[in-house]
Amino acid sequence: MNLASIVESHPAEEIALVSGGRVTTYGELRELVARARGGLRSLGLDDGDRLALVCGNGRDFVVLYLAALGLGVVTVPLNPSSPAPELVREVQVVAARVVVAEPGTAWADVDRGAVPTVQHVVSTEPPMAGAAAFTHDLLVDDLFAASPVDMVDVASSHLAVMMFTSGTAGAPRAAMLSHGNLLANIEQAQATGADVLATDVVYGVLPLHHIFGLNVVLGLSLARGASVVLVRRFDPSTALDTIRERGVTVVPGAPPMWLAFSHFDDLPADSFGTVRLALSGAARMPHEATRRLLDRFGLVLHEGYGLTEASPMVSTSAGVEQRIGSVGRVLEGIRVRLVDEEGNDAVAGDAGEVWVKGPNVFVGYHDDPDATARVLTDDGWLRTGDIAVSDDEGNLWLVDRAKDLIIVSGFNVYPAEVEEVLAEHPAVAEAGVVGVPHPHQGEAVKAYVVLRPGTTVQEDTLVDWCLDRLARYKCPSKVLFVDALPRNANGKVLRRSLV
Repeated sequence: MNLASIVESHPAEEIALVSGGRVTTYGELRELVARARGGLRSLGLDDGDRLALVCGNGRDFVVLYLAALGLGVVTVPLNPSSPAPELVREVQVVAARVVVAEPGTAWADVDRGAVPTVQHVVSTEPPMAGAAAFTHDLLVDDLFAASPVDMVDVASSHLAVMMFTSGTAGAPRAAMLSHGNLLANIEQAQATGADVLATDVVYGVLPLHHIFGLNVVLGLSLARGASVVLVRRFDPSTALDTIRERGVTVVPGAPPMWLAFSHFDDLPADSFGTVRLALSGAARMPHEATRRLLDRFGLVLHEGYGLTEASPMVSTSAGVEQRIGSVGRVLEGIRVRLVDEEGNDAVAGDAGEVWVKGPNVFVGYHDDPDATARVLTDDGWLRTGDIAVSDDEGNLWLVDRAKDLIIVSGFNVYPAEVEEVLAEHPAVAEAGVVGVPHPHQGEAVKAYVVLRPGTTVQEDTLVDWCLDRLARYKCPSKVLFVDALPRNANGKVLRRSLV
């Protein structure tokens, strides 16, 4: 079954999306998607081709995502805040034939000649006065005005999405997720207390270029016939206005959002009165903040665990008694092992690496069989690199995560990528990068830099150097200059000794 069919059976008059104050019913959404399929087909896109979306949370993203799926086209959601070099690199890796971008994104700085695979560039709207413009062939509205085209049937193994992640294998790679992977995880979530109902109104602030936003917020909600209120940027005060005015009942978010809410001491105790389900994922939630939300607002926050390579949900505490710090129980239809350092199942109560198996586990990394082999066993187990223990009731408790991984506002940052960019600066001999606690983002990136003999450079200069080459969340917030980096006997940098 084609993943795009999740919107086909709901009543036409029910609200599917609220975006920028504009309401779109399921009937209107289906019509737009059918026309967008025709528009994408007119650009020459066909089964297996790649469509890159450089867009924020909005109706355009949703329509084009569903339209591409319906044609068997592979969607590649990219971070609209990424700098031009990163966008170029990612578009080149997946060989995207069409790019849809919003004015104001760094795509305006991209030289079309640098991405020869791209045959068409589509703008979501004409550039506003003063905004950076880019050369485009047509507007999204042109695609939406095309003749409707029917959805195609695809096998469950057919590739649906490529998501760039540095989660389990180091440098950013394109994780390949099939229609079957994504549908399986939606069905697995529906069998838990984290399920969304047709009557729900879901707060959609998690980025759709992140798997949590794409398949939990959007996919699960649309599969159930719920309404999704799409929000581009999180602001605590306006968020509460939206929750109240729209009657939001389900709020999925990353820890930075919940941390911001937990610090509001002057809000009425019933500020979340309409919310029946509050979910946190993408990073560990500070226990103290979870308790503050409960004490201050009576809000029971349910944590979950997942990763891009698992489409993404593996476990959730929704539907069971809250145990602060636990990421809950494994979803029905998923198998989990905790494996010790010798590759055996860990003794009950002992910590072990989380291994995951199920129809939701990804196909592999695009064009990188070595990285795929490092995380997928021959019999289909996904090695997550995360360490957990399980209690007698089957609740998972994460005690560590993939070695050296930094999680900033729910997004994975792998130190090697940042170190490589820093080392490209002519004044830098070498760099070591670690994560440090941050009150709002969960973690921040901190760099230790050894300069080349006879050179000098300012901290701000190196930060700007990274900002020009990496997404903002990957860039160091602090750079310290040191004489040498700590190393072990084999010469490997000991990152944990830097903190």
